[in-house]
Amino acid sequence: MTPRPLTHLLYLHGFRSSPQSTKARTLARLVAERYPTLHWACPALPPSPRAAMACIAQVTGDWPRVGMAIIGSSLGGFYAQVLARQIGCPVVLLNPAVHPARDLAGYIGEHPAWHDPSQRIHFEAGHIDELRALEATPASHTPPCLAVIAKGDEVLDWQEMLGAYGQDRVRLIEGSDHGLTDFELYLPEILEFLGLRANTP
Repeated sequence: MTPRPLTHLLYLHGFRSSPQSTKARTLARLVAERYPTLHWACPALPPSPRAAMACIAQVTGDWPRVGMAIIGSSLGGFYAQVLARQIGCPVVLLNPAVHPARDLAGYIGEHPAWHDPSQRIHFEAGHIDELRALEATPASHTPPCLAVIAKGDEVLDWQEMLGAYGQDRVRLIEGSDHGLTDFELYLPEILEFLGLRANTP
């Protein structure tokens, strides 16, 4: 649980995803309804990992390191753990990518965005090198971590995720899928981990 009251919450979406994902919109609505004083951010991340991390740094540049937390899904979970291990803030990982440089090597090229197929994402070979550099980033902290891992993930290997985060707090789901279409079932545990309590009936 977060040792200090949570004041800032960052959500990082996955590859080809966006702030329009179901999980992002669910959390944005929940924050607006229950926690109106909580500062919420969910930036649209560019395909370049280096640019994505620069975007995240710009968004959180003036945030207090004590009082912030990060939620990241898939590739966003990878970014979230890199950042959390640098600054020490609590992090929630939703089916996080463990070795994205390896996993995305076969996705070099142009792809439609999940939530707006008219938009195209250009993933370049150089982005794999950027991911490798991030994977090699040394950790400065061991942050409080909750990993939500679905055995039914059709994209990532749940056993690999469990191997990477099994020493942390884990919510291992027997079924579900990569996108966690039953995400709302796990919100109470996520909110409890973040130290958030409902302030409305």
